[in-house]
Amino acid sequence: MHGPSPRRIPGCVLSASGRASTTGPSSSLLTGLLRHGEHDHVVETLEADYLVVGAGAAGMAFTDALIDHADVSVILIDRRHGAGGHWLDAYPFVRLHQASSFYGVASTLLGEGRIQPDGPEAGMPERATAPELCAYYARVLHERLLRSGKVSFYPNCDYVGEGQFVSRLSGRRYEVRGRARVVDAHYLAPRIPANSPAPFGAAEGQRVVAVNELVRLGGASSQYVIAGAGKTATDACIWLLDNGVEPGAICWVRPREPWMLDRAVVQPDPVVFLGTAADIMEAAAVASSPDQVFFLLEDAGVMLRIDTSVTPTMAKVPTLARWELDRLRTIECVVRLGHIRHVEPGRLVLTDGEAPIARDAVVVHCAASGLRYRPLVPVWGREAITVQPIQLGFACFGAALAGFVEATLEDDDLKNRLCPPSPFSNKPADWMRQQVLGARASFRSESRIESWADAVSLNPARVPPELIGSPALTAAQERLRHVAAPGMTRMTELAGMS
Repeated sequence: MHGPSPRRIPGCVLSASGRASTTGPSSSLLTGLLRHGEHDHVVETLEADYLVVGAGAAGMAFTDALIDHADVSVILIDRRHGAGGHWLDAYPFVRLHQASSFYGVASTLLGEGRIQPDGPEAGMPERATAPELCAYYARVLHERLLRSGKVSFYPNCDYVGEGQFVSRLSGRRYEVRGRARVVDAHYLAPRIPANSPAPFGAAEGQRVVAVNELVRLGGASSQYVIAGAGKTATDACIWLLDNGVEPGAICWVRPREPWMLDRAVVQPDPVVFLGTAADIMEAAAVASSPDQVFFLLEDAGVMLRIDTSVTPTMAKVPTLARWELDRLRTIECVVRLGHIRHVEPGRLVLTDGEAPIARDAVVVHCAASGLRYRPLVPVWGREAITVQPIQLGFACFGAALAGFVEATLEDDDLKNRLCPPSPFSNKPADWMRQQVLGARASFRSESRIESWADAVSLNPARVPPELIGSPALTAAQERLRHVAAPGMTRMTELAGMS
């Protein structure tokens, strides 16, 4: 066999003869080096039980749960330089929207389980920052996955189909042969401003920056134009306000008004979680439309909207704290003329009109689509395992659940019955559908899954053993039990589902 000089391959050691030996009993194995094609590219042939495409939140959670419950070998690849997915590119002042304990992998708690001792969210669980998230995923990769001997990691690689991937740096092609099952953990990978161009044009000389660049701007501007109505835009506005920018110097282009969840009602506390679920079911049971469900939930303290004079049409429902809501309401220059089409010195051209801006305005691009709204497909398909949210949109829990089920059950049809995917929501009716599908999935369980889920902090419905039978928990469970059936029935109708 003719090939390159022996070198270290993740999970393998090449002997002087060119043969490969594994560094551990479950490592991926280099079985051959072949040259072919007019460009004489090297193809390295690997063997593994699984090829996981994507080392972001979904891929890491799936792989972690899989190797924790099965003796398998995994090749994990990602187009970025390390593990962590979009967090490696996120704007530096971003924080998780939810408690840290809801995020990450099942085996390793994100953070320390601390309660914030002071600040505007004193008494609420910690929320990890972008640097903390990147450090967490690097630690999980090296100390958990690679150290297990079951996982080999190939960064800076693109998957090209049929079990093959290519290095973005060297051009080297790898082929995974044997019975490797492909896991598509990139199917719903989010789009973020850092790696998505602004969806509008700009005249020469007009400053348009991605939200990431806010921390590196040189020189003050008389006006900052925030383009986007989602969580990234709210973070950008609050960061500017926290750094001394006056509310009057911010112009916020909101093509749609968003509904958001009060962060206080999305907590790793089963009494709070069940109480919020009961609020949702009570509202749905008596509502005449999806919009009315949200209005009733606003009255119940579950949902928030920035401007109470406008009915929101966007229901991606990230969380927002009350103190953040108060800060956002100080911004009075709000443009509601649709999406920006073009930016020129002194004016915005939008789908429904024009708006004046300062000639030296900095336009901040927060308008990437974020969530991906691709068609739902069976998680266990003929070509691949396609990781998607399962049960109420908690993405890390759904990915870990899929990994556990793959490790412990044999029949793909059974797996799909137990773990149907649920969609991300966009409009109020979508949110109804998400709730229905997530609730149905939670009812289709079996003893092994329930036992595992009850021990995993990623599970928002987890009940710690010390709370079982407590008066507060019992009352919350009884309240939800009483309203679940009529609420689900009506919500199904509002979602246009059978």
